[in-house]
Amino acid sequence: MAQDRVEAVERALTVLEAFDSPQDHFTLADLAQVTGFYKSTLLRLLASLERYDYVQRGQDGRYRLGHTPVRLARRHLPSRQLAAWIQPVLDSLAERSGETAALLEVGMGHAECRLVTLPEASLRHDLRPGMRWTVANDDEPALELPGGFMLCRSLDAWSDGLPLWLSLSGPAGRLPRDDARHHLDATLAELARRPTDDAERGTQ
Repeated sequence: MAQDRVEAVERALTVLEAFDSPQDHFTLADLAQVTGFYKSTLLRLLASLERYDYVQRGQDGRYRLGHTPVRLARRHLPSRQLAAWIQPVLDSLAERSGETAALLEVGMGHAECRLVTLPEASLRHDLRPGMRWTVANDDEPALELPGGFMLCRSLDAWSDGLPLWLSLSGPAGRLPRDDARHHLDATLAELARRPTDDAERGTQ
């Protein structure tokens, strides 16, 4: 109903809709042209959206989507079902290798731990879901670990286009890197042998 409308909220949502575009970054002038709002209005709206990380402003002054829309999208049921499908894989990898196995999501210059299985050893990489770090290249999401290592493999073939990676990490010297690579490759080979229909993966 018309009386239920909140104009400021609708304007903010109109700004967010502008980012539903192949274009990754927008100048203030770009957003003014797309939304039809005055720049002074846009600056106020963008300040609020930036405060809650719906948008981010780069050093060049251009705007892009922040992390909050991605975080909220993870609550969608298919993401939870994908997590249920991959958790046993992490459990098996951690048990075989004796190291920390994790599912990472990588994008917009950051990597974030989504799921993790920790080994029983007291000396381990204590990675936790929600931990995030900056990456220079989305194709190389490994975290630099003083006195340790992290190796990663892309899960593009099994993740429905989501930027997901499988990682194995732990203290240096306990698990040789060649053995760690072998464990990751064996896990990918196991995934390749699994049925990839919707029922098996639990996706809609």
